[in-house]
Amino acid sequence: MSELMLAGKTSVVTGAGCGIGRAICVAFATAGAKIACLDIDPAAAEKTAAACGTEALALRCDVSSEAETRAAAATTLSRFGAVHILVNAAATDDRNGTILDISADEWSRVFAVNVTGAFLMSRAVLPTMIAAGGGSIIHIASQLGRVAAPARAAYCTSKGAIIQLAKAMAVDHADQNIRVNALSPGAIETRRLLLRYGDMATARRVAGPKHLLNRLGEPKEIAQAALFLASDAASFMTGADMLVDGGYTTI
Repeated sequence: MSELMLAGKTSVVTGAGCGIGRAICVAFATAGAKIACLDIDPAAAEKTAAACGTEALALRCDVSSEAETRAAAATTLSRFGAVHILVNAAATDDRNGTILDISADEWSRVFAVNVTGAFLMSRAVLPTMIAAGGGSIIHIASQLGRVAAPARAAYCTSKGAIIQLAKAMAVDHADQNIRVNALSPGAIETRRLLLRYGDMATARRVAGPKHLLNRLGEPKEIAQAALFLASDAASFMTGADMLVDGGYTTI
């Protein structure tokens, strides 16, 4: 891919403070984009912005708050003049459990961030994106939006909803030159895996063989897929769920 394939573009990335979100920000910056790095942890957002260079802005944003998503969109517009790309990568931590194990409040929090957060951030950015003549929205979903896993009821359901949200938005906004896609990673070597397995060595040993490639993915691999979806190379792609799951869902 061209190193400057996003030159002249401005992107907003939620969940930018670490893992997949940070890798996407760095990849977009390398490709020439201006970046608004949003995260509920302002120090983490600042660290990502520093890794992206001078054309990066760090913003504290709780995506479950409509006021905060609108404020972040307004600040980005004031700084950069337009928004062309949105990546909804923010996701809350969720503990293992069936619907009998997790509380209604825990269930609601997963949906408030994973699903409603994408809805609110998209609502905040869409008018600006439409005014700019179009753009690309990417919802980070999961292979577990397509297949289930034990004791992951809330997470699986929220990621399935994100995939459907991408399809519905693609239908609604195609006439405005807005492309909307989901991007579904397999198990990726991020902090979130430590919640499930305790340490990365255990995650690699247990979860790696569940993928046909017999390993976990790396954040930079998902970032390259996001770069494709954000760019004109994917100009004929909308309403899709792009699996980058090492073959997890194949068998």
